[in-house]
Amino acid sequence: MKQPRRREVIRTGTTVEQMVRSIADMIVTGELLPGAKLDEVSLAARFDVSRTPVREALRELGAMGLIAREPNRSAVVTNVTEAYLHSMFEAMAELEAICARLSAERMTVDERRALELEHRGSVRLVHAGAEEEYSAHNTEFHTRLYRGAHNDHVFEMVTQTRARLAPFRRAQFRLPGRLAKSYEEHGRIVTAIMRADATAAEQAAYSHVEIVSDASAVFATPGE
Repeated sequence: MKQPRRREVIRTGTTVEQMVRSIADMIVTGELLPGAKLDEVSLAARFDVSRTPVREALRELGAMGLIAREPNRSAVVTNVTEAYLHSMFEAMAELEAICARLSAERMTVDERRALELEHRGSVRLVHAGAEEEYSAHNTEFHTRLYRGAHNDHVFEMVTQTRARLAPFRRAQFRLPGRLAKSYEEHGRIVTAIMRADATAAEQAAYSHVEIVSDASAVFATPGE
């Protein structure tokens, strides 16, 4: 069941990225329900910006599958079902598994060391229960994994897919105990990569995304 969140204060000078994140989080956590209209004028007033960045933010939200737009009509929050979310995470799991396998084979010594150090350093965020900071770390951790594959085409595909799932991957960290479990899952990926064990890295990454998928399903709408 979706968990409500406290309404955030939106400040002057909000960027498109900040708007996308804020609106996406409101959709994922249920503050904005399926069918809710997103009027450009109202959003511009709320975020204290012109309608131009609002249109760009709505375009990005549409690309993420969170809203739908028809010509000359307001944007409407879509119904993200468990089945649809699962299909995206299924693709994500395959792509991240590829990245982990290639990283185990291709990462330089410095890249492996940087990945390990960053992972170890994130334990303080787990202990502090710092959800936002850990979410930022999580993005950087996975980006290192993608770049470590040394394949530009795979990098493009995996980052595009991650962008669509970003609100759900952030939301999972609101769930009790999820930070610690994520840290443990990352640890298995790092260990395999440090050992250059491509098969173990691939399996650990795939399993990690499957677990994220299950955790994120709580924020989807039941049904087909």
